[in-house]
Amino acid sequence: MPRVLAFGDSNTFGTGPMRSLTDGPLTGYRDHPRDKRWANVMGAALGDDWEVIVEGLPGRTSVFDDPVEGVYRNGLRSMRAILESHRPLDVVIILLGTNDTKQRMGLGPQDIALGVARLAREALELEHIGQVLVLCPPPVKERGDLAEMFKGAEERFRTMNTEMERFASEAGAAFMDAGAVIEVDEIDGVHWSLESHGVLGRAVAEKIRGMV
Repeated sequence: MPRVLAFGDSNTFGTGPMRSLTDGPLTGYRDHPRDKRWANVMGAALGDDWEVIVEGLPGRTSVFDDPVEGVYRNGLRSMRAILESHRPLDVVIILLGTNDTKQRMGLGPQDIALGVARLAREALELEHIGQVLVLCPPPVKERGDLAEMFKGAEERFRTMNTEMERFASEAGAAFMDAGAVIEVDEIDGVHWSLESHGVLGRAVAEKIRGMV
């Protein structure tokens, strides 16, 4: 049975659009239903012959420590342990970069793309990993209560997809631009609607069928 692991942030976890940074279960905020999240939709589209493992952590960056939300959100710190725990894996999907565009990180699109490419290289160096698919997230929009946190992200995203494709290819990974098929939700400019989760999940399943 082929096995695929999705390694990402809050959009892989299934966080819904937030009207406020203090949104929570008591204020009306809800995560998306598990079976409607993009990786699970992808799994359903691939069929019962595939096993899908979802590793989404809200706030996760590629290889950078977050001084506010915690260094444990650095994807490089946890990725190898996660990949070793689930070996062997036919495909590892890396969908990161959104949190790297936060104002506090002070990063440009090239450094963000290089960070994601490093994760791809690290994964491909493990003998139990078959292929890596890098997904460039859809561009952030500076909206709502998250606008200040992501100030400047729209500009950083202007060349993100081309930089990420370039360095992912050099690392030996396949590439797909999620922004070519979905957009962020207008409520917070970062997270996705249920419809977008469905569209992306089905599109990624088609991409993987062409890889394996």
